[in-house]
Amino acid sequence: QVQLVESGGGLVQPGGSLRLSCAASGSIFSVSDMGWYRQVPGKERELVALINSGGSIGYADSVKGRFTISRDNGKNTVYLQMNSLKPEDTAAYYCNAKIYTVSRSIVNAWGQGTLVTVGE
Repeated sequence: QVQLVESGGGLVQPGGSLRLSCAASGSIFSVSDMGWYRQVPGKERELVALINSGGSIGYADSVKGRFTISRDNGKNTVYLQMNSLKPEDTAAYYCNAKIYTVSRSIVNAWGQGTLVTVGE
């Protein structure tokens, strides 16, 4: 019915940058909150950044000043610009969105995850 497709992960050296993208598609009426989470093996998934449809933004303390979340409402796409990357940013990154469908249901959708590895 709806899906989120992520792209942009990879291997980067400490201090480097990556940009993640996540596009929502399907039977979409509107998209509310969109966000990025990350997870490392053995730990719970944690919120990285969140942006609502009005543009209000929140960040985890660990990424403030280094990561920037943005969205293109016309494309139902959310981005995460990650700068000054550290080894501790290594994780699988997941996109999340609250989607109102054309059939008037609400879907809490997740992307498939994209791996970010920060190392030499």
